[in-house]
Amino acid sequence: MDTILLENECAGLGLKEIRAGLALSIQGRQLKKVLLIPPDITRSNSGAGRITALYYELLSGAHVDILPALGTHAPMTRAEQIAFFGESIPAESFLQHNWRTGVTKIGEIPAEFVRDVSEGLMEEAMDVEVSNYILDPSYDLILSIGQVVPHEVAGMANYTKNIVVGCGGSRFINRSHMLGAVYGMERMMGRDRTPVRKVFDYAGERFLSRLPITYVLTVTVTKDETADILGLYIGRAREGFERAVALSQKHNLNYLKSPLKTCAVWLDEREFHSTWIGNKAIYRTRMAMADNGRLIILAPGVKTFGEDGEIDRLIRKYGYVGREKILALYQTQEDLRTNPSAAAHLIHGSSDGRFQITYATKRLTREEVEGAAFGYMPFEEAMGKYNPKNLQPGYNTLPGGEEVYFIENPALGLWALEGAF
Repeated sequence: MDTILLENECAGLGLKEIRAGLALSIQGRQLKKVLLIPPDITRSNSGAGRITALYYELLSGAHVDILPALGTHAPMTRAEQIAFFGESIPAESFLQHNWRTGVTKIGEIPAEFVRDVSEGLMEEAMDVEVSNYILDPSYDLILSIGQVVPHEVAGMANYTKNIVVGCGGSRFINRSHMLGAVYGMERMMGRDRTPVRKVFDYAGERFLSRLPITYVLTVTVTKDETADILGLYIGRAREGFERAVALSQKHNLNYLKSPLKTCAVWLDEREFHSTWIGNKAIYRTRMAMADNGRLIILAPGVKTFGEDGEIDRLIRKYGYVGREKILALYQTQEDLRTNPSAAAHLIHGSSDGRFQITYATKRLTREEVEGAAFGYMPFEEAMGKYNPKNLQPGYNTLPGGEEVYFIENPALGLWALEGAF
């Protein structure tokens, strides 16, 4: 199948255009069993919920399973399934990915390749593991659905990442995240051919090519809490991903003339319930923050640090204490060495003392937040000063004269100074 490329940068793609593109991607195929792999609700602005529901309708003559690409995230609740995909898809259609036990190794990325792409910063072979469901030969077609947007580990999200990380195993997730951490996220965010993406490409070309995977990629912007799909790219070839990257770089990168002294970020409680996910507020703003600036994260739904018990324990134990301290601990502490993705996350989530990070949440205590090396502000106090209802996206001047830059969803892009790319 040739790559299907649909774009409308001005008004966004309409439902009829999207539906026609999806229908074309499966036209003339005798499909008996199909696996859909969308993101979970933490990518609620991807447009993938609507696309999954449309595919489910279009494939009514086939057996359709849905495997959310959870990666390390907690399983979706039934309420989240309905909120994201609608009520038309029954609960029994959903499968659950387990990144620790539900995977099989399909190949290995050589240590020499990792050394070359990392400029010598890392030299460890990587076992590529994917969900056992993906390897089920009874599927005629696997549709991997997701959003291309700047990302802290890969540079740009989605494409093969949805398979090898979103539906991947602990060993590959751990190593790829550590690769991103040692190379440095500022060198990668918003870019395509990063060391981590090169590792994904290696896996895609050598190990995924024999599987019946078609990628369904979106580029979106949000207006009035509604995600508009500006681009839809369907196919196997890297061409679609590259077109999506170019469009995302045009619409999801936000350039600022001067560093931000105070930045307030809102984390919708329907989407962000842990710092593991909520730290996008840090990742996506760090290139724009001023030295000694203040980042206030309004996080009413954040109630844990990690998405599973072991990761949560490690974050509470070591905290976001900075790159050099975590790298030193990684060499001496066995529990951290066996969980490189946790170590990488702790590196990513620290400003290394360059700017202040303050969490305002009503579901974690001061002791818990400060124990993880973040600053703490009572949620009601923060809302009294930085209430999203009183702020517009971008620059605001508060009654006392303080200038605050407000971001209503950090997952939608990347903020950086002019000239950063």
